[in-house]
Amino acid sequence: MVNPAEFVKAAIGSSAVVVFSKSWCPYCTTTKNTFRKLNVDAKIIELDSIDNGSDIQSALASLTGQRTVPSVFVHGHHLGGNDDTQHAARSGKLQKMLGM
Repeated sequence: MVNPAEFVKAAIGSSAVVVFSKSWCPYCTTTKNTFRKLNVDAKIIELDSIDNGSDIQSALASLTGQRTVPSVFVHGHHLGGNDDTQHAARSGKLQKMLGM
């Protein structure tokens, strides 16, 4: 099994937008829908659907200081959670980060 911290770093580098999520989380759904509305193909990692999801979430918390999901990365930079994503989308910051 891959080291959780290495998994997180590899995932963050694998796509322009990476969302660490849980399938049952309404805030995660809102975040994922925001990227869909922007026609952005985000890489979604459902932590509740993988064996070491809780270890990966702990590694994310160590890296970002954020213990909750969603945890959103844009071009390798931690944007934050759903509130941060929604604020960035409303202000145009997210679109600018995405080069739109």
